[in-house]
Amino acid sequence: MTLVRLNLPDALPPVPPEVAAFIVAAQSRLDAFVESRLDEPLPSFVPSDFSQVYSALRHVADGRLAGGPSFCEWGSGAGVVTFLAAMLGFDARGIEFEPDLVALSIRLASEFQLKARFYRGNFVPHRGQRIAEQVGELAWLAVGGGDPYDEIGLEIDDFDLIFAYPWPGEERVIERLFDRFASDGALLLTYNGVEGVRLFRKRSPGRENRSRDE
Repeated sequence: MTLVRLNLPDALPPVPPEVAAFIVAAQSRLDAFVESRLDEPLPSFVPSDFSQVYSALRHVADGRLAGGPSFCEWGSGAGVVTFLAAMLGFDARGIEFEPDLVALSIRLASEFQLKARFYRGNFVPHRGQRIAEQVGELAWLAVGGGDPYDEIGLEIDDFDLIFAYPWPGEERVIERLFDRFASDGALLLTYNGVEGVRLFRKRSPGRENRSRDE
């Protein structure tokens, strides 16, 4: 298999006022949570640009680029991107290792009455531990945690769209995990800081040419 990068338009769809209001409200809850943890900050927790990610998700939804509605966020943090996917009609789930962030996600789901589900665990499947372990300083990705896919009742190849915000240097690990375990035709959306969002489709080699026209 191979990952084919799909072109995103220079002008992505705008963020509707009601979604922008949700992002502001969710960010305020998130800021309060971070403030409450100044004496014990969570490692490796930096939110993505929610407006930019929403616009990319809307591009996928409007263009019906995903093969179905099943969405998973790897490392869902406070769950904001998972909620944005749910607002766009995806059957959205988030996987997060930090229990306090999972609890915050569940509180936000209740407060804003959004249908999204969250699971505590390591998004790296047990069969993919060696992929993460092979990358030296990023081996922490493969350390500890239960297997959330058992609780979800789905495997990675059941998801039509996966989102991740990789730290610098993690991009290749995320892409390799997706290429190894996602189904043919599935989409991977990543937020890459100053580089913005990237969209990939997994294709078997015989379908590469066809995907360039999407």
